[in-house]
Amino acid sequence: MEFVQYHPTGLYLQGILVSEAARGEGGYLINDKGERFMEKYAPSKMELAPRDLVSRSIQTEMNEGRGIGGKPYVYCDLRHLGEEKIMKQLPQIHELAWKFLHVDCVKEPIPIQPTAHYSMGGIPVDIDGRVLLDGKETPVRGFYAGGECSCVSVHGANRLGTNSLLDASLFGRRCGKAMVRFLRENSSFPELPADAAKDAIEEVNRILESKGTEKAVDIRDSLQVMMTDKCGIFRNACNLQELAGEFGKLHDRFRNIRIDDKSAVFNYDLLEAIELGHMLEFSELIVAGALAREESRGAHSRTDFPKRDDVKWLRHTLAWKKGKEMKFDYKPVKITRFEPKERVY
Repeated sequence: MEFVQYHPTGLYLQGILVSEAARGEGGYLINDKGERFMEKYAPSKMELAPRDLVSRSIQTEMNEGRGIGGKPYVYCDLRHLGEEKIMKQLPQIHELAWKFLHVDCVKEPIPIQPTAHYSMGGIPVDIDGRVLLDGKETPVRGFYAGGECSCVSVHGANRLGTNSLLDASLFGRRCGKAMVRFLRENSSFPELPADAAKDAIEEVNRILESKGTEKAVDIRDSLQVMMTDKCGIFRNACNLQELAGEFGKLHDRFRNIRIDDKSAVFNYDLLEAIELGHMLEFSELIVAGALAREESRGAHSRTDFPKRDDVKWLRHTLAWKKGKEMKFDYKPVKITRFEPKERVY
């Protein structure tokens, strides 16, 4: 879960993606000096370098004071493509920039910043979507996970563009077929415990009945700022340890949450509060995993451990949380046809 992919071009302060089509069609990334700065980081690929490299390059420009006007964004410039090409090839980008930033990208560059986009981790499953109890070989009978919540591990430490379709279309299909086989081959199933829904019901009731003073949106804003600042594109032990120490306070605030809508149907206040609780859980897990992994690999970049370490860290992280205790285990990466190599541009 420590491998979180950042998309290089999200609308500034909005987080809405400016598709890679913008760079694919020839868009430039420009810093405050008007430079196409990717020439410094990937001269052979420029703006078409992989997402993690482009995201780190943008973040470096901003960290070193070359964001536009010293602010945390740079420009995605499409103006040289001309109005006809923009409106024919990139109409959605034009629409998003206008609606959310009031920027006409035919005449003005689009303010962008890297945006958290995808988790390479997830529920460990085999290639048929069977959930692995130990994360390694032991499946849970009759329990399946498919789509982006699952981790078949086709993405490694750094998902390639469009590969999330594998999760949904390919492995989702395999998962569905495996469930059909399971149903045909099994005439009886384990009994569901009578109190199976107990924890979920208690969670809902606690939030509905709470008379606390905290609002979900305020806690979520705090979490987002902390995660972005201290566990974002660049990470180090000092920031991660400091952030890990903040989760106790965030959990305390969450226990003191209050929602205004107490209804039983279409209650989006309740939904957002439940999701916030889950965000706190897996954010804490991301931080712990990032702190434990003392190397840089794929989307995980430690400034205090800038090199990839295949001797110690060519392995998958498995994580469990019981109560307040975080437990880690690991399993080896199976190397088949292609040996991992360092990327050079």
